[in-house]
Amino acid sequence: MSESLSKGEQRRQQILQVLKQNGRITIAEMIDRFECSEATARRDLDLLERKGELIRTIGGAIFEGAGSVREVPFVEKRQLLWLEKEAIAERALDFIEEGDSICLTGGTTTFLIAKLLKQRQGITVVTNAVNIAMELSDCEGIQVVVIGGVMRSNSFELCGPLAERTIEHLNIEKLFMGIDGFSTTKGITTYSELEAQTARMLMRQAQQTIAVFDYTKVGKASLFSVAPVNELTACITDRLLPADMAEELDRAGVLCHYANL
Repeated sequence: MSESLSKGEQRRQQILQVLKQNGRITIAEMIDRFECSEATARRDLDLLERKGELIRTIGGAIFEGAGSVREVPFVEKRQLLWLEKEAIAERALDFIEEGDSICLTGGTTTFLIAKLLKQRQGITVVTNAVNIAMELSDCEGIQVVVIGGVMRSNSFELCGPLAERTIEHLNIEKLFMGIDGFSTTKGITTYSELEAQTARMLMRQAQQTIAVFDYTKVGKASLFSVAPVNELTACITDRLLPADMAEELDRAGVLCHYANL
């Protein structure tokens, strides 16, 4: 059967075998083990990530089965909890004023904030999400600043060293951050190590960080940590948070706002 596979397909099968045995693999290990170039190694990992076989990390990958929950691509997520996410986005607009410079990370809720922002004037939107930039591209009243980088197909977010070099020179007033998990013990989490690192840098450059998320993210933790919840300015969600979580956020000075449903 292996004779019918191309050399590249055979190599990618072997990569998956190593991942299943060891849980992770690095680019350097792939170059040494499979005698391929760095470009080929990265391309193999990108192909396998698109098939949902693994989770890309900085400098390599980990086996998808080692993660808690599989990442859902944007095109699938946008069909889920649309009304709840739209209500969260509408609540977020209460905190955006003319003259503001804001940042929107990738995500379905932040994408809906962008759609609603099209009715506004005199706002600068910084984003590392290609779909958000395109959504706002025809708005004369909104200036769009796109952070460069390598695009992740699941989220349309631009990440990596190029994005980080751009972020270092930004001054952001309000960062609206989409997240995959929100827990007082595990903090703010996401499925991608690259996205987590980019989000941490954006938080450092922002005066205020506001997490926007629906109730399904509460009490959940995905694979990579962004920051503890006490580093937030506020959060906006669609259901009352558990009493113990709300109390802990209150002690940390993190404001909780709720969508009008």
